Amino acid sequence: MNKIRVALLVFLLISIADIVGIIFKLPTIIFVFKPLIILSLIVLYVLSVTKRNAWYILALFFSFLGDVFLLFTGELFFIAGLVSFLITHLLFIKIVISQVKKYSWLKVLFSIIPFLLVFSFLIYNLKEGLHEMLLPVIIYGLTISTFGAISFIDFLNTRSKKSLLMFSGAVVFMLSDCVLAIDTYYLEDHINKILIMFSYILAQYLIYRSVILNSKKNKQL
Repeated sequence: MNKIRVALLVFLLISIADIVGIIFKLPTIIFVFKPLIILSLIVLYVLSVTKRNAWYILALFFSFLGDVFLLFTGELFFIAGLVSFLITHLLFIKIVISQVKKYSWLKVLFSIIPFLLVFSFLIYNLKEGLHEMLLPVIIYGLTISTFGAISFIDFLNTRSKKSLLMFSGAVVFMLSDCVLAIDTYYLEDHINKILIMFSYILAQYLIYRSVILNSKKNKQL
């Protein structure tokens, strides 16, 4: 078994351990394994490519910070986590924009509409419970919607596996954040927390797969 497969196995086992901790409400397990998810993904990425994308590693670093902040309760920690993931998505946007070679206003409009509709529907239904967090959540929601829309544009342009993986990762990431917002500001439920973490891990893995495929493509060129 080579190093990449070992690193992938470690990432999967850590992710499963964290989800098990959530399912059975074991805070110690969650506290230990949640920060290790992104750290193990960084190791997996570093082993998977020879030419590393510094922007992607930086995005994973801010994801790690977001995970750590969200381990703790309180508005200050929640805002710190929100800012960390905001920076993560801005870095993802930068990565995808660098891959978009062409675009048309029709594709831009077609890509924006579905994400804008989901974002508007969510804000409309959550606005009564957001209070002073309304503006930060709107900014964050617009950012991740932009990430999704740009990923969709790249997919429409290339129809490639790497763009499909990135687009899928953006959509699943948005799903995770939507459920997090619902769980935090509308209806708290244990099943939400399981779905949040499962979709978050899946999104990060899909984005990782897209980044390494793009790296291998560039190496061939």
